[in-house]
Amino acid sequence: MNKSAKEFLGNPDYQAISYGGYRGLSREEQPSIDQIKEDLLLMSAQGFKVLRTYDVHHKFAENTLESIRQLQEADDSFEMYVMLGAWIDCENSFTDSPNHNQEDLESNTKEINEVVRLASKYPQIVKIIAVGNESMVHWASSYFVLPGVILKWVNHLQGLKSSGALPKTLWITSSDNFASWGGGSPEYHNEELNSLIKAVDYVSVHTYPFHDTHYNPVFWSLEDESLLENKLNSVKHAMKKSVEYQYAQYQSVKNYMESIGVNKDIHIGETGWSSVATDLYGDEGTHAADEYKQAIYFNLTTDLCKSLQISCFYFSAFDEPWKDSSNESGSENHFGLFTVEGKAKYALWNSVDSGTFQGLGRNGKPVEKTYGGNEEELIGRVKAPKIRGME
Repeated sequence: MNKSAKEFLGNPDYQAISYGGYRGLSREEQPSIDQIKEDLLLMSAQGFKVLRTYDVHHKFAENTLESIRQLQEADDSFEMYVMLGAWIDCENSFTDSPNHNQEDLESNTKEINEVVRLASKYPQIVKIIAVGNESMVHWASSYFVLPGVILKWVNHLQGLKSSGALPKTLWITSSDNFASWGGGSPEYHNEELNSLIKAVDYVSVHTYPFHDTHYNPVFWSLEDESLLENKLNSVKHAMKKSVEYQYAQYQSVKNYMESIGVNKDIHIGETGWSSVATDLYGDEGTHAADEYKQAIYFNLTTDLCKSLQISCFYFSAFDEPWKDSSNESGSENHFGLFTVEGKAKYALWNSVDSGTFQGLGRNGKPVEKTYGGNEEELIGRVKAPKIRGME
């Protein structure tokens, strides 16, 4: 029971999930080892055996790895692997004058050194290192770097593998938006990107139809009023198109890779659907956010990835209120399949019914369904997408 990334990526018996265990309004409020263990047991019970985390700065990643180790010591049948992320910034990131032509060498070096330390300390658990999280996409205007920066660090890690300083079975990638991997506009197409694609062990692609219900809603708006005759059917129609849109972005990366003569694995590093929004995706926006749509997206995405024989690090396991701490109902806080209190959202109601989470929970509380399990109330809050041309 010590699989490599090559063995579990694309294996439907090893579902993947993105995990941030923060329960408060700031990442300075660290979850304890015991709290992380609660989360790990919940995720494991649902079948998630591969986690993606990307916060080595706050010690959360190390605490997660230690929690897995302790659970494995207590029960040698407990199996969990981790994709560990290093945050990569440009010079003067998150200021009024970011310099995208240079990296923040001091900060980036610390991040890379830390993921190397953790991969060396927990070689039975850390199976993938991701250099950067949405670090190349241009809409990350406060911190993005050029592909050459990511390439430099990927080559550094590959060199450590070759020298024996890191396990040779450890896979190295970067986790970024589909456009950054060549699937978007030609502005991203360059020789540094091509070299990066050739240097990584696989490509980790982010795709978010949820956000594009606002930014690129061509797939989202309903074609005509007849689709509104049945609200739930209209929602299912829109969600089917959302997953088709996701697949098109995945395929666009595959097509670009083939155009430069590369044939290697592509997996979904992030995708998800928020269940609450008062912003662009709520009732005054695109009507995208609710638990019913989230459940459909999760299930259709799971089916799609199984059919493609790829993994999806679904975003995310738990709601994280720190992401938009000034707005409790901001969409970024509500991408979890569980609420911050540990209630199971609609996508997991069947698991509650089947006893999947028996004896488990958050903060010592058993897992309950959201809405008190009242499906009629939940569906009553669902709104259909708008008719095209009538937004």
